Amino acid sequence: MLAQFLQFLFSGLTIGATYALAALGFAIIYNASGVINFAQGEFIMLGGMAAVVLAGLGLPLPLAIALAVVVSGAVGALIEKFAIEPAGRADVVPLIIITIGASLVVRGLVQVVLGKGTHALAAFSGEKPFVMAGATLLPQSLWVLGVAAVVVAALGWFFGRTAQGKAMLATSHNKLAAELVGINTKSVLLLSFVLSGALGAVGGVLLAPITYTSYDVGIMLGLKGFVAATLGGLGHGMGAVVGGLLLGVLEAMTAGYVSSAYKDAMPFVLILLVLFFMPSGLFGAKTIDRV
Repeated sequence: MLAQFLQFLFSGLTIGATYALAALGFAIIYNASGVINFAQGEFIMLGGMAAVVLAGLGLPLPLAIALAVVVSGAVGALIEKFAIEPAGRADVVPLIIITIGASLVVRGLVQVVLGKGTHALAAFSGEKPFVMAGATLLPQSLWVLGVAAVVVAALGWFFGRTAQGKAMLATSHNKLAAELVGINTKSVLLLSFVLSGALGAVGGVLLAPITYTSYDVGIMLGLKGFVAATLGGLGHGMGAVVGGLLLGVLEAMTAGYVSSAYKDAMPFVLILLVLFFMPSGLFGAKTIDRV
């Protein structure tokens, strides 16, 4: 029984770390603009697909991964520059619709260029599993957890120690006040989309050797990232991390102890319960001033 529990726990933490990265992407853009970016799932898909394509062209895996993250960040910048910025100070709902449209465009272009097939990325350090108390843990799972921890630590340093990070925090607290003290909130919004795209790509690259990737994987991963962000408290960074890990573990336990048929339904049952009984999430959602 212990081995079985640990197996489900390892699986849940692995996928939950990816949900946490997606949720952080949602939180960063929400804090900068008050917008829920439903193109976040496509950043995850782009990271995995771009890494597969670049590695297939003969590039060393580390270089292919780095370029995939850059590509996804650049797509995030293009979405902000050519879809969000022209909308100006539009209401939140039209901006959300724009992000949905952007996700459809990105997904459609990838489908046309790369096809509908599934693709695999080579594991970073082999596939020989570790055995712990009767449960097996893939080396790639350690990469997922380790890199996710490093990313969270790096973001903490960025927001706490750099001028750009502090500008983003100031904008998240009060956009008008940030503008009055000379912060360029347009560049903050652009940077938030670049960071969100890069975070999504990191998650997609880490997960591709485990679950494979295709043009449509971003739909469900993006929605689950949104559930994780809402569970932790929309706009709360640490809440996004905790929400992602908790969601991944609950999903794995549901698949293991109940039925895998309910695995994908569980996050949406969970978000309904959160909205009914704890609308602000575990850590409290941020209220964004977009005057």
